[in-house]
Amino acid sequence: METRFDFKTIEKEIYQIWEKQGFFNPDKLPKSFRGKYVVCIPPPNITGTLHMGHALNSTIQDILVRFQRMRKKRVLWVPGTDHAGIATQNVVEKELKKEGLTRHQLGREKFLERVWEWVKKYKNIIVEQFKKLGCSLDWSRERFTLDKDYSNSVLFAFLHYYKKGYIYRGPRIVNWCPRCQSAISDIEIKYKEKKGKLWYIKYKLKSKDQFIVVATTRPETILGDTGVAFNPKDERYKGLEKEKAIVPIVEREVKIVKSVWVDPNFGTGLVKITPAHDILDAKIGKQHNLPAINVIGPDGRMTKSAGKDFEGLTVLEAREKILEKLREKGLIEKEEDYLHRVPVCERCETEIEPQISEQWFIKMEKLAKLAEKAVKEGKVKIVPERCKKLLLDWLKNVEDWCISRQIWWGHRLPVFFCEKNPQKFIVSLKEPKKCPFCKECKMVQSEDVLDTWFSSALWPFAVFGWPKKTSDFKKFYPTDFLTTAQEILFLWVARMIFSGLEFTKKVPFKTVYIHPTILNIEGKRMSKSLGTGVDPLDLIEKYGTDATRFGIVFSLTRSDLQAIKFDERNIISARNFLTKLWNIARFIFLNTRDSQLKDKIKTPKPKTLADKWILSRLNSTILEVTNQIKNFEFGKAERNLYEFVWEEFANLYLEISKFQLKNEKLKKNTQEILLYCLATILKLLHPFTPFLTEKIWLLIFGNNKNKKFLIVSEWPKPQKKFINKKIERKTEEIKNELEKLKTQKNNSHHDFIKS
Repeated sequence: METRFDFKTIEKEIYQIWEKQGFFNPDKLPKSFRGKYVVCIPPPNITGTLHMGHALNSTIQDILVRFQRMRKKRVLWVPGTDHAGIATQNVVEKELKKEGLTRHQLGREKFLERVWEWVKKYKNIIVEQFKKLGCSLDWSRERFTLDKDYSNSVLFAFLHYYKKGYIYRGPRIVNWCPRCQSAISDIEIKYKEKKGKLWYIKYKLKSKDQFIVVATTRPETILGDTGVAFNPKDERYKGLEKEKAIVPIVEREVKIVKSVWVDPNFGTGLVKITPAHDILDAKIGKQHNLPAINVIGPDGRMTKSAGKDFEGLTVLEAREKILEKLREKGLIEKEEDYLHRVPVCERCETEIEPQISEQWFIKMEKLAKLAEKAVKEGKVKIVPERCKKLLLDWLKNVEDWCISRQIWWGHRLPVFFCEKNPQKFIVSLKEPKKCPFCKECKMVQSEDVLDTWFSSALWPFAVFGWPKKTSDFKKFYPTDFLTTAQEILFLWVARMIFSGLEFTKKVPFKTVYIHPTILNIEGKRMSKSLGTGVDPLDLIEKYGTDATRFGIVFSLTRSDLQAIKFDERNIISARNFLTKLWNIARFIFLNTRDSQLKDKIKTPKPKTLADKWILSRLNSTILEVTNQIKNFEFGKAERNLYEFVWEEFANLYLEISKFQLKNEKLKKNTQEILLYCLATILKLLHPFTPFLTEKIWLLIFGNNKNKKFLIVSEWPKPQKKFINKKIERKTEEIKNELEKLKTQKNNSHHDFIKS
């Protein structure tokens, strides 16, 4: 063994060995491997690169699949990527802009050709980064959400929902991006703090010569007001619901209503209700049957419904004109500076304009109940428990799901319209040869594509070829485990659960572990654009993959953490720990190379107090670490191993072993204990630090034909005969014996052996 290890050489060499041996493919594992353990990777966007969330998420999965593989399970970890509709289209449109082109100038067909060129060029970037992280994914089963078979699954699902009457088309409020010209999902929105104004505006009461004061940050939406609301617990406005208010400028008579969704601490506690341009207002409007008037169009300009004085103006132009009119009439009581969170499109950072739009929706009532029942009954276990409550609350109050997007990249809706009567359409997996309505036209397919989350909701079974009953589907579905971030608990996890039950009658996975968000050292959310992010690839380049993995997971001390602060010092400590492990292995290698003991790794028989103590501590550690991994306490397991290997095995037992190895009566037995402990330590550490542990294993135990590779060796089982808590409590006695031995110049072992 070299005095130092080169992690860059080791990592590349070891990963190639694993792939060549086929250890990631369950079909190539030895016959002794029984049962199954299946995980489907949360498919990253093809536009993405590895970030700290990916690194944590993937390391957790890899820990579990390596752990289960060593427990002789036929492990399958399915890799794949998501086509990421809006994100990918936005990237390609930016490239076109550099050439002075738009997608509309190219046309749909030519534009999609350009996107596929981009995909071929960049799709494998994140795949290679997962390999760099040491992920033991079965690359022979890699999937992409726009693969032909996968696309067939998506269209089949759409047809199924439509035939059941779950899919409908109609006007409803959606998040709308005026630049992308599309409805977008909640996950595609981010919030920016913006300095603005809060205007206090007078609304006249109908029956009295009195005014009420309503606070708003968006006076331009006054033109679409159809109500005023207050919280029923707000005593200031008790009885006001019997009155009606007159909306200024448009002079519209509107109801005053009570709603628990109104924040009594905002402004005056009275809020204007514009159901067509605010998601919360839409809920209140629906609750009280208030009409919705679209006064802002898809292009971000005021519509005809806003009135001839405002039609065609931008939102900001309309705002200024309305404020001017309100000032003229003396209807602004006051205005004050206000810092508020403005929703913007995650991709292009254009301010979102919620509005009523003709879209395709899925009715959620029955589907939500499917998922709710499965979670309540424990068929899908959610860890930590607090996330279970969050999920159940969302399912209980879920709105119908908008599944259409006005972009070109994605799964195009299998909907065909009559050219002569566009209100008439059919849903079909194949293009109709003849229009069933006018009997003449060539039907026109919908321009819309499906929400990316619609296709990813099918991921756990579509990856296995569903709706075909493939051999993989029969063997590997349902899956066992999923880990993901809390932010997509509703948008993805919930939808996978009800999709699995709807289409396969089985839950798609047994356990969902929601990992914490990684914040920077100051507790701020990581963002490359804001300069608060940390690139895991930089850490891997600097410290190696094993150190990076170990250091990231080290902070996961509890399974119920919502967030963890990333500290690079953990990576440095992990690197030092791995250096210590290499030196431990090198010491054992040098002191056992004259024997053939390492070919057997037999269970030793303790002769001294130190022997009994270390074997007790080792087997206690096996028991603790095994349970901690099972309970998703990954950080605890790492800390346990760190302390055992460094403080107990290295600092105490190895030092004592130096004296025992000089005693001919103890030498062979001590060598057996050293090798047994090292082999067990390597097995316990392998899921966390796979590269270095495999390298050491091959160097020291590689000649053992039955245990050639650590990745498929057997996970250690605690031998209770060795566990002796009374002896474990004798740590201080062991330390004293060590100090005594160090002071004995003649290295006599008589007193030690006697003890």
